[in-house]
Amino acid sequence: MNKFFLVILFFSLLNFQLSAQNLLPINIAHRGASGYLPEHTLAAKALAYGQGADYIEQDIVLTADDIPIIIHDIHLDTVTDVARKFPERKRKDGRFYALDFTLAEIKTLQVNERIDLKTGLPVFPKRFPLYKSEFRISTLAEELEMIQGLNKSTGKDIGIYPEIKEPEWHRKEGHDISKIVLFILNEFGYKTKEDKCYLQCFDAKELKRIRAELKSELALVQLLEEDTDLNEVAKYADGIGPSIKQIITEIKPDGKPVISDMVKLAHQKDLVVHPYTFRVDSLPFSLDSDKLLNVLFKKIKIDGIFSDFPDVTAKFLKKKFKK
Repeated sequence: MNKFFLVILFFSLLNFQLSAQNLLPINIAHRGASGYLPEHTLAAKALAYGQGADYIEQDIVLTADDIPIIIHDIHLDTVTDVARKFPERKRKDGRFYALDFTLAEIKTLQVNERIDLKTGLPVFPKRFPLYKSEFRISTLAEELEMIQGLNKSTGKDIGIYPEIKEPEWHRKEGHDISKIVLFILNEFGYKTKEDKCYLQCFDAKELKRIRAELKSELALVQLLEEDTDLNEVAKYADGIGPSIKQIITEIKPDGKPVISDMVKLAHQKDLVVHPYTFRVDSLPFSLDSDKLLNVLFKKIKIDGIFSDFPDVTAKFLKKKFKK
């Protein structure tokens, strides 16, 4: 009986320790270390890994041959030289869609810093110079191989944070992106909430489908662009991803932030909150980095953040939470 009691006590303490670890906020590399290298390139992901990210994000769209690739938009033209290499392949709206190209064709494209299509200038002018060095689009499988390879060689356990982009649009075009992505995640061992994977999407109908019809047991995160019914979200998701400005709505003249009740309500529903996006070179309300992070993590108590600068976030979390 005493031995049995000791075993129960041991596992209780272990579970308490693991729960305490899970309470620590996470540092999510937004499109990799995109503040330093072109977004979603393997170079940006490797740098994010080395800079102390806990999770690394993958935005996913499909090619014409149903290969999931890592790029933020269903279009190719803001981050590659597709308009120069395949000028005749644009649609009637003037845009170049990943779904109109095979993986072999996409692999010929050079990736660059994000540009404004109207001006041709970089969206973030102080970041990596345009059209320098050589970067390519990677597949979801290639990126997962690299992250898992680094986990093996470093002994770390860095997670992934994929986003399914425009699922309804893909289906209208005849491609079921969610089924394909879930299959690959399963192949790489990401199957349940115990695995280091959050699967996110803006499309609530698709997240419900992923949970109910496709039977995924992964942790699901509902991305938000506007206020929504968190009671409904809690029925199918495990967390929310609002913008920072949905949480801090304004700064008063005396410098005090006006904070919405979103995080408080989400936590009451056992939803984690991972807002987007922390950018040193584009801070909201003219706040400095440390003050913004301090308000978000210490005052509002968010559970993690998407960051273009994972080294800055990692330094803050290490100092404030002894990570």
